[in-house]
Amino acid sequence: MKIFWALLFSLFLSPWAAAQDGGYPNRPIRFIVPFTPGAGADIAARFFGKQLASELGQSVVVDNRPGAFGAVSAAAVKNADADGYTLFLGSNSPMTVNPVVVKNLSYDPVRDFKPVSGLTRNTNVIIVPENSKLKTLADLVAAAKAAPHPLNAGTPASGYHLVMEWFASTAGVKFNHIPYKGGALCYGDVVGGQLDLAVGELAGTAQYIRNGRMRLLAVTNEKRHRDFPDVPAVNESFPGFVTFPWNALFVRTGTPEPITRKLAHTMQKILASDAAKEFVGRVGTELLPLAPEAMRKFQLDEIARFQRIADAAGIKPQ
Repeated sequence: MKIFWALLFSLFLSPWAAAQDGGYPNRPIRFIVPFTPGAGADIAARFFGKQLASELGQSVVVDNRPGAFGAVSAAAVKNADADGYTLFLGSNSPMTVNPVVVKNLSYDPVRDFKPVSGLTRNTNVIIVPENSKLKTLADLVAAAKAAPHPLNAGTPASGYHLVMEWFASTAGVKFNHIPYKGGALCYGDVVGGQLDLAVGELAGTAQYIRNGRMRLLAVTNEKRHRDFPDVPAVNESFPGFVTFPWNALFVRTGTPEPITRKLAHTMQKILASDAAKEFVGRVGTELLPLAPEAMRKFQLDEIARFQRIADAAGIKPQ
């Protein structure tokens, strides 16, 4: 009898559930990514897109739209239909940094988007040339305090500039900021000795560190990175200094709630899978399994923190 009633209930439930999400999805889904093919976030998007396609029974097509530190792709998602068929790989740049440093932004990262799930997090790094006299983070702080002129510090994007300013303020030092448009030129100048130091991302610098062309002084996660266990976290010298680049899945505001819930539930299932754990282990990142409400809080906290850093450093939107 129990089996009978369970089957009867499922017969009523299935059409009701399908009606709630309109049978979503019943056609291919587009996954807009604000980075070029082959970038770390693009690799993550392709992995999670493939997993979503398998779970939802529809193809997920990755659409790379780089430009303006994610603003180009964010605007494209904002202008798409709010039907769940256009997903956005929102990273820290378009979703927490741009609203602090970009004037007249063409989208609002909070008002125009709904978080579905956190995806992955990476590691920020403080690096110096391999032949630098600076061997430790303490050496860097001491040299910056003793130098007659501020040390030249490069960053490949605005988010890293904010991290650099936060570190300088925390350590009680000043740096001469040298901005770059992208990691290749910035990291090349570290290798060539044109910069005293740089703040960047481990994904773009690991190869240089491993082949002895630059030295890793510290990482900015809560603890040491598993691939570089001898390198300290900044948090060990300056408790509370924790920051990292991240990726998350968003949809346009206005997307029906049943569709958002279905995507969020599916993503939590994927993030808990062995395949997801194997993926981050292989590419050297970590999972960021935040559900919608937790992801929104995290995003708001990040915006508030970057705003405080910018205000303290006198950084104005441009």
